[in-house]
Amino acid sequence: MSKNCLFYIDGAWVEPAVPRDFDVVDPSSEEKFASISLGSVADVNKAVAAASRAFRAFGSTTPAERVELLERVVAVYRKRSKDLGLAVSREMGAPRQFAVDLQVGIGAAHLEKMTEVLRTYAFEYRKGSAMIVKEPIGVVGMITPWNWPLNQITCKVAPALAAGCTMILKPSEIVPLDAIIFAEIMDEAGVPAGVFNLVNGDGPTVGAALAAHAQVDMISFTGSTRAGVLVAKAAADTVKRVHQELGGKSANIPFPDVDFDAAVTKGVSGCYLNSGQSCNAPTRMFVPADRQDEVMAIAKRAAEAYVVGPADAAGTTMGPVVSQTQFDKIQSLIASGIEERATLVTGGLGRPGGLNRGYYVKPTVFGNVMPHMRIAREEIFGPVLSIIPYQTTEQAIELAEDTTYGLASYVQTRDLDQARRVARRLRTGNVHINYPAWDAGVAFGGYKQSGNGREYAEFGLEDFLEIKGILGYAAE
Repeated sequence: MSKNCLFYIDGAWVEPAVPRDFDVVDPSSEEKFASISLGSVADVNKAVAAASRAFRAFGSTTPAERVELLERVVAVYRKRSKDLGLAVSREMGAPRQFAVDLQVGIGAAHLEKMTEVLRTYAFEYRKGSAMIVKEPIGVVGMITPWNWPLNQITCKVAPALAAGCTMILKPSEIVPLDAIIFAEIMDEAGVPAGVFNLVNGDGPTVGAALAAHAQVDMISFTGSTRAGVLVAKAAADTVKRVHQELGGKSANIPFPDVDFDAAVTKGVSGCYLNSGQSCNAPTRMFVPADRQDEVMAIAKRAAEAYVVGPADAAGTTMGPVVSQTQFDKIQSLIASGIEERATLVTGGLGRPGGLNRGYYVKPTVFGNVMPHMRIAREEIFGPVLSIIPYQTTEQAIELAEDTTYGLASYVQTRDLDQARRVARRLRTGNVHINYPAWDAGVAFGGYKQSGNGREYAEFGLEDFLEIKGILGYAAE
């Protein structure tokens, strides 16, 4: 049996209880290039038992010991960066350099930031005669998505390790190979047996078993809001902690005082990053109604500058989307935009010219989008931008807030005071003012149906901790 078809449980590569082959497809060519085995409830039970045994010792390790462990993980992760990048590029279609620099690089940033946080984090402090102690929550089930696989693996695994938790990871079955390499990294770094376990599988089987398992103390899930609801329901009977980072439909508001050429071009870039497959992508651009024609012209130019092609082709700036299912969903939503009579500025249905195989989507821009249209309300998860006109600042804010999601929002203006005022009114987990640099130290997570809990740095660490108050710890 190939290594890809094994699971990493209790410090060893083991065969699945009942092998069930699943093909891994290259989205650039639609060719099957690897296979894994999908796990079962029996595999989950075995991994949870290993994690439960390991927690007895690992939960009592010192922060200094866990700092040393994370430092070893970082070193091996850096050594395997090229392998990780090639895997991500092949399995999800990210252009090669983008995969290495961003997909892999963001994972390294999370591991390094968590190591930095752990060096100084206070796990206990006195409050009057009581002692407040922060302890690891226990065994954690982790379910990660396919769009930023290493980002989501590391921003769950790193804080779990830092807290002293043990874990079972179920990565997306669509992009499993980077997670298998990550398990090799954990093994080479000397993570104790049972602390980290990997079971491949699908959501209805392995994901549901993890969420419902009585010995799993916490489930950390990243994915669609629809799937997040199912995870929460499965977890409810055991009253475990449920951490979720779900969907988004982020608003981008460039105010009239900005350089529209620069702001709109950057907005298109943010929307199209990772082939539009980012939960916090700024997909709804709200623009002054009297400037909409100008904005559409700029967005058209920016969109048409992208070179769509295979992940390994020189010059490719946008790869395919991840799967046939995803391609079909995006095509359906583009068709709805046309049917509902939004203005198709560029792009549209079908593959770009010259690409007959692979899940390639035309970089698409719609103008004159009305708030009731499907393309303005549903998460598309592809390179599709909706330009929505507004009359006043107040209306722009109201329209931005007219969504069930609350993951991120974006504001562009030369008036920083105005930007700060608007930021406080937007009910989203992140607000980006004038396209700042990404920061691994800032809390990430959503309001409303975009989830609950936070990731990154000390905010992520605290989600993996229980708080114990020991009263009468000292004499009054």
